[in-house]
Amino acid sequence: MDKLIYQFEFGLFFWQILIFVGLILLLKKFAWKPILDAVNDREQGIKDALLSAENARQEMQNLQADNQRILNEARAERDAMLKEAREMKEKMIADSKNEAQEQGLKMIEQAKAAIESEKNAAMAELKSQVSTLSLSIAEKLLKEELSNKEAQTKLVEKMLGDVKLN
Repeated sequence: MDKLIYQFEFGLFFWQILIFVGLILLLKKFAWKPILDAVNDREQGIKDALLSAENARQEMQNLQADNQRILNEARAERDAMLKEAREMKEKMIADSKNEAQEQGLKMIEQAKAAIESEKNAAMAELKSQVSTLSLSIAEKLLKEELSNKEAQTKLVEKMLGDVKLN
């Protein structure tokens, strides 16, 4: 190293600087520009990839939000359908109960009407039998009393007295 410092030659130094500057100019013209363009292209590619990744992430978030919204809507629709089905079931049960009660009341009314008509028929038959029996008793009594003249007169007077009282 000492040799280089003590044996310095200006001509050699000049040519080395000239070659170095020439080399730099050649590199600048032919190498630096393509290298810088490649680096810039790579940087732009990385930026585009990051932007695409960010867009994809944002789109995924939007899709997840849409999926969650759709899921919530489906749950709400399911709950509404279940509520409607429960209401329909309860309505059908209530309608069936009401219909059964109405039919039961109708049957009771029909039974009451049948009992009343049978009672009236029985009363009419009883009245008919009582009147027939009364007539036969009266007929027998009248035959006995009408055979006697005095008894007939008393009976007529008694009947006339009863008519006036009424």
